[in-house]
Amino acid sequence: MSTTTRTLRNLRRVGIKDALHQMQHIGDTKAGALIGTDRYGNKFFENLEEELPLRTRWVDYKDYETDASHIEPGWHAWISYMVDKPPTQDPILKTQVRPWELPTHRPNLTFSRAAFKTYSTTKPKLTAWTPTVASRT
Repeated sequence: MSTTTRTLRNLRRVGIKDALHQMQHIGDTKAGALIGTDRYGNKFFENLEEELPLRTRWVDYKDYETDASHIEPGWHAWISYMVDKPPTQDPILKTQVRPWELPTHRPNLTFSRAAFKTYSTTKPKLTAWTPTVASRT
């Protein structure tokens, strides 16, 4: 959470609507320059002057219930400080779609019914013993 003066300063910069949107979605108000958007509609921002180190870049997701897997690889590298230039300025990443990428987003299925479950394909070394009972006479 930020200080009151910082919150009021950002409120004046971004406006009431965007400030309330930020407080509801990320719990803080931030003001910065729009660097770009990806094909999913997520907006990426940067503020180098007033933010703390390693908190200068952030993403505003298009949908509220979007997870971090909805970020493209180039934008993920930029937002996690692996590269200095965003994909809009990097000549290698300007192609947007690489041949190995999926054309549409595939959601993360962990902890759902469609999650991958391992199974064994080997024959067990030991077999379970089932006793046979002879009838009494």
